[in-house]
Amino acid sequence: MTHLALIRHGQSEWNLENRFTGWVDVDLTAQGRAEAQKAGALLKETGVSWSAAYSSVQKRAIRTLNIALDEMDLMWLPVAKDWRLNERHYGGLTGLDKKETADRHGAEQVKIWRRSYDTPPPPLDPASPYNPARDPRYAGLGDKIPLTESLKSTLARVTPLWNDEIAPRLKGGQSLMIVAHGNSLRALVKLLLSVPDDKIVEVEIPTGNPLLFEFAKGSVKPLSARYLDAGRATPLPSLS
Repeated sequence: MTHLALIRHGQSEWNLENRFTGWVDVDLTAQGRAEAQKAGALLKETGVSWSAAYSSVQKRAIRTLNIALDEMDLMWLPVAKDWRLNERHYGGLTGLDKKETADRHGAEQVKIWRRSYDTPPPPLDPASPYNPARDPRYAGLGDKIPLTESLKSTLARVTPLWNDEIAPRLKGGQSLMIVAHGNSLRALVKLLLSVPDDKIVEVEIPTGNPLLFEFAKGSVKPLSARYLDAGRATPLPSLS
C-alpha cells in the first residue's frame, strides 16, 4: 500500500482574526503550532514509511510541516515547496474582516464569493500592498500571478502539479505528505474523489487534522480516506 496525507496548516493569525488571507504570508498562532504538533504525532502513529513531503511557499504551511516533521523525528525528509499549493487568492477581499465584509456587501454575496465553485471575488487593486507581484518569491511567475481566484482556477493550477509530479510518485510506491491550505487541498480532494462541481463547495477541511488516503500500489484511486483525529473530522464525499 501507499499513502497520501493532506494536512491543512494549523490555525493562522488571520484565521483567528477572521480575515480573508489568501496569499498574505501570516504565521501560525500558538493554537496553530499545537495543532501542527498533534498532526505530527497522529501521522507518526500510522506507522507509514514516508518518502517525501510537499508544502506551499507560505509560512503557515511551511511551519506546520516543520513542526510535524520534528514531532515525527523526520526533519531529514526531502521537502518540495511549490507556489501552486498556495491558498486561493481572495482578490479584493484580501485582508478584510469577514463579518464586516458580509455587513457591507450582504451575506449572500459574500457566500457566493467564498463558497461558489467558479465565481471569484473582485480582483485585487494592483497598487495594494497585498499584491504578490511585490514579493520576491514570485518574481519568476510573471503573468501567472493572480489578482483573484475561484476554487475552479485554484484547481487549474494544482492539477498540473498533481498530474506531472505527485500522482506519478504515488504510483511508483512513494508515500507522501502535503501541507497546504483549505482551498488547494479541496482541489486535491476534488481530483482524488471525483467530487462534482456543486458538491466540492460543501467540503470543509479542518486545520491541523491529517486526511489520510490509502492506495493499492501503482494506483491513485483511493481505497480509503479518513481523518486521523476523528473528533475533529468533517464529512467527506463517498469513495466512488
